[in-house]
Amino acid sequence: MKRDAIPTELAARTWIVGGRVQGVGFRPFVYRLAVAAGLCGYVRNRLGEVEIFAQGAPSALERFASALLREAPPLARPTIVEAGDCAAGKRTDFRILQSDGGATPSIHLPPDCFCCDDCLRELADPNDRRYRYPFVNCTQCGPRYTLIARLPYDRASTSMAGFALCRACRAEYEDPASRRFHAEPLACPACGPALTLQVPGNGPVAGNKVALAACVRLLREGRIVAVKGVGGYHLMVDARNEDAVQRLRQRKHRPHKPLAVMLAHDESTWRREIACDASLEAALRDPARPIVLAPRAASCTFAASVAPRLAEVGVMLAYAPLHHLLLADFGGPLVATSANVSGEPVLTDNREVESRLAAVADAFLHHDRPILRPADDPVVRMIAGRPRPIRIGRGLAPLEIALPQQLSRPTLAVGGHMKNTVALGWEDRAVLSPHIGDFGSPRTLAVFERAVSELQALYGVQAKAIAHDTHPGYASTRWARTSGLATVAVPHHRAHASALFAEHGGSGHWLVFTWDGVGLGEDGTLWGGEALLGAPGNWRRVATMRPFSLPGGEKAGREPWRSAAALCWETGAQWQADAIVHQAWHKDVNCARTSAVGRLFDAAAAMTGLISSVSHEGHAPMLLEATAVTDARPLSLPLARNASGLWETDWSPLVGLLCDSQHGVPERAGIFHATLARALLDQARAVREQHDFTVVGLTGGVFQNRPLSEHAAALLAGDGFEVGLAERVPCNDGGLAFGQLVEAAA
Repeated sequence: MKRDAIPTELAARTWIVGGRVQGVGFRPFVYRLAVAAGLCGYVRNRLGEVEIFAQGAPSALERFASALLREAPPLARPTIVEAGDCAAGKRTDFRILQSDGGATPSIHLPPDCFCCDDCLRELADPNDRRYRYPFVNCTQCGPRYTLIARLPYDRASTSMAGFALCRACRAEYEDPASRRFHAEPLACPACGPALTLQVPGNGPVAGNKVALAACVRLLREGRIVAVKGVGGYHLMVDARNEDAVQRLRQRKHRPHKPLAVMLAHDESTWRREIACDASLEAALRDPARPIVLAPRAASCTFAASVAPRLAEVGVMLAYAPLHHLLLADFGGPLVATSANVSGEPVLTDNREVESRLAAVADAFLHHDRPILRPADDPVVRMIAGRPRPIRIGRGLAPLEIALPQQLSRPTLAVGGHMKNTVALGWEDRAVLSPHIGDFGSPRTLAVFERAVSELQALYGVQAKAIAHDTHPGYASTRWARTSGLATVAVPHHRAHASALFAEHGGSGHWLVFTWDGVGLGEDGTLWGGEALLGAPGNWRRVATMRPFSLPGGEKAGREPWRSAAALCWETGAQWQADAIVHQAWHKDVNCARTSAVGRLFDAAAAMTGLISSVSHEGHAPMLLEATAVTDARPLSLPLARNASGLWETDWSPLVGLLCDSQHGVPERAGIFHATLARALLDQARAVREQHDFTVVGLTGGVFQNRPLSEHAAALLAGDGFEVGLAERVPCNDGGLAFGQLVEAAA
């Protein structure tokens, strides 16, 4: 935009804008704003920030400055890093300049975004040149994190570099008035990625229209199709076809773990399948488009084996244009579970998925846009009226959170053994990676190492130290100790407590209940029923649960009957088990001592006859929760000081209840949940008598349990406590890496 003459009264100002300002249409927004205000100058990307120079009438500059944050694009999260007056230049127009790659990095990676309404309208418009194009996107939507190779965020630095723009797309890309101005993943049928369907033993079916139609035919026949999406492949199958869902479970060796279902953007469909209130609907519509755990509706048409014996199902809305087309053409809900070997990261590569899932999928719907790094779907659960993160992934991660204290050196945190994530921290910033997976396979280790390397490369930060769990058997701990860098060992439950404290911006002292399966305690036993008092860097254990010995060590996690036997034998009750197991328990052979509440849940599920062995983590507690009545009256559990001076709750009255078959299973399960919530309140009250605090935090994997968390939170609030629950960082081991950074900084 040219100016005929430079105004006689000129002022000039510069801004450095940080936060999420790349990959979200922020530079075109600044351009249009400046042109509308009659300003001259420029805007350009720096490494993670945007630099703006503008000159013009002082009043126009003021209007421009006030609109920079107020009117920013919906996906942007801008913050003013610097602003100041400067000397006016001789510019006669406003331009978008080439990115500055030499600036000091202050990186904020854009997440992958769902398909916006404008693009969906084009997708459905027969007169639009992108009609039914599976990769339609603009500056408001589309893939970001999964296709960025490096920063600054320009097309040449993405996996779209190999797709040369056609003339029509180039015109949009260079037009500041277009919503595709500098949309780096920009594409159309003439120049962009395309679909190919591969059925093993047959030739490929190439082309968007024919490949999509062939895929839909297979799904209607009850076949299993691996479909490439934004952050990896999904295994898709008709969610209403019981035989097809069972076949998927058999082939994937996933007999019980719930499967996610993808729904079209049709409110009448939601109402038929799930019981959806306003808060749950808001969670479904969140820009991350997470999997939301939702109660089944009475009219739900899903196959029973989608979530066997559970009252809730995991549902998500279609978020990529390909998903919208698939669901519309198929005409019903589709199972959309991660395409992986159980526990491993989601698969992303066309050849690898065919090789590794040859015995699972009947066909593969590929596309040729490379996925540079995996990003599994995020999972949230509605607890106490708000969505609580169970797993962070596509659309939510990398998750940026401020540290309460500055790190003295850049530090990498490598998390735990299950639900692994890694985190990178420097100065007062922390970035938590997407969900990686459970250690135990070479591929998980490879993806873990790649995430470690790429986080540092993308953010331009080289770690000088590594924070890790104290458990010597964790693969992440072993990796840290052989890294050659300085290490900081962080106790498991301190990391849980610090993660919750920091994400809430806590101050003063908190009492944090860290209840989970098991984690190595600071006394060498397996903790999991602890209450820690203090703040990051200064936690001390003030309350616990009565410990017991787990026969068989790690086997107890897979066989809940062992926890049930241990509780019975500890209290003198009878439990039928192999005599060798009982003898080993009696002689304390291979019997770890634990206070873990997670193992109490396992025992309760076994004692009520719900399950004796499990096929996935959380299996037993999920069944117990699904069975429990919600209006049960709690038992009163004894609470007293133990020999170490800790407040200790004795769970023994629960044993008689749980083994009493005169009461129905739902009643026993309900009383169990209510009793633990009441015991938690009793501990908080006891600690309050001697210590000054007002906030009680609830974290650790046990607090993924909705009735326990909601009941405990209500009791605490009714007694005058403020209650902190996870809001952005998972309360399970997926949040450990962030907590390790917080502890390292403290």
